[in-house]
Amino acid sequence: MNIAIMSHDNRKDLMVQFCTAYAGILSQHNLYATNTTGHMVAEATGLSEATGLPVQLFLSHEHGGSQQIGARIAYNEFDLVLFFNDPSNEKMAGEISYISRLCDQNNVPFASNIATAEMLVLGLARG
Repeated sequence: MNIAIMSHDNRKDLMVQFCTAYAGILSQHNLYATNTTGHMVAEATGLSEATGLPVQLFLSHEHGGSQQIGARIAYNEFDLVLFFNDPSNEKMAGEISYISRLCDQNNVPFASNIATAEMLVLGLARG
């Protein structure tokens, strides 16, 4: 499966912890991420080791990474999207709404918080 991972600045560490905790499951799938989030996840999970998570990177959010991921959602190239949202950051509310709406339009499972992400990833593990 192709899985997109994204996170707002205040949730990047949480995304890293999540990907580290579920590296065994996530390693069986193709991961794609916006630049900063992807680098952080790859480094934290030991990219240089055999057990590290390889992450294919898009541009950073500031340079259009969210739009790149959005376009791939629209073309049904992603099977799951994990986007850890910072609800206190109203400036970024449009971004989460954009990705969420695309996922709804294309029937792509979407998690905006760790609880929902855990349910989806555990579902992947069960097949």
